Amino acid sequence: MIYFLQHYWWLVVSLLGALLVFLMFVQGGQTLLFGTANNEEEKTLLVNALGHKWELTFTTLVTFGGAMFASFPLYYSTSFGGAYWLWITILFLFVIQAVSYEYRNKAGNLLGAKTYEVFLFLNGTLGTILLGVAVATFFTGGSFVMDKMSITETAKPSISYWTSSWHGLEAITVPFNFLMGIVVFLAARTLGLLYVIMQIDSESLKSKCKSRVKATGIGFVVAFILFLVSLFTRVGYSVNPESGLITPVQYKYFFNMIELGWPAVMLLIGVVLVLWGLGNNYYGKGKYSFYLASAGVVFSVWSILICAAFNNTAFFVSTYNLQDSLTLYNSSSSLFTLKVMAWVTLLLPFVIAYIVYVWRALTRKNISIEDLNSQDAHKY
Repeated sequence: MIYFLQHYWWLVVSLLGALLVFLMFVQGGQTLLFGTANNEEEKTLLVNALGHKWELTFTTLVTFGGAMFASFPLYYSTSFGGAYWLWITILFLFVIQAVSYEYRNKAGNLLGAKTYEVFLFLNGTLGTILLGVAVATFFTGGSFVMDKMSITETAKPSISYWTSSWHGLEAITVPFNFLMGIVVFLAARTLGLLYVIMQIDSESLKSKCKSRVKATGIGFVVAFILFLVSLFTRVGYSVNPESGLITPVQYKYFFNMIELGWPAVMLLIGVVLVLWGLGNNYYGKGKYSFYLASAGVVFSVWSILICAAFNNTAFFVSTYNLQDSLTLYNSSSSLFTLKVMAWVTLLLPFVIAYIVYVWRALTRKNISIEDLNSQDAHKY
């Protein structure tokens, strides 16, 4: 029973991670504040189109962390507690995003609209790259030591501790991690451009976004291919579920895709949907390009995160001591906790249905400057 629940909860957590990457189209759209939106009218349109959705990204990030804490608390305490400078930087970039949407257009704000626009731009660039770097540590791990007996020590009651004084920031220097950060950034920017094209009623802004999405979309596809090649050719770490012994295996993640089968199908579907969405925008009317590409991103990221831990794979490797690495079996909550939380997830379809309803209500009509200038309009 616990074997099933451990894998079930990794499915849930990895789905939340995939949805988070999709919802970062808000961050991607924020990168257009400089270089694309060239006047105050276009910036106001852009900020207000994205302002209807930014809470979904923030909420999903918090939900992802909460689900990880509840289902795999040892990972939560090791990564969030050890690599805290990386995670604190990410959270800071998301906090200034929330502040910026609330105060950018408020009369008498001390910093001025320009400063908050810079904050939004930083959230859209550094925030997406660093989050990609953090997620990539599922494959590259970190420099930590695991000692469960130390929890009883009065002076240092901690199960694990980080051996690097950089406390997570060193992950940026790992080429694989940085490549994933660039992929997440380009995915967010591509989806942000497609969302603006779909949602904003401004021919000048749409025209510039259609021009930029050609280069960004191609860059995203090329970077994603390079990432897949790097992932499928790297060493992964296999765990014996009975003894717990962890051993290196060349091409482990490629074997996971092939041996499991269904994640490979998900990845193929995701790639086809992304290419379909981009092609529909390049050569067609582009009416559903955003939704096609978004679905493709969710399927692709979900399949990759599944292969990070399924098929007896260590999903957070200790680069200091391989046998301290985390797996689904040694890092999960108790059977009772996993079982109780599994019942709670039965409410997810109702939550998703509500989100879809609210989404449709907020995107039914394109945003124009006339709408924002109306007397009862809320303007960010």
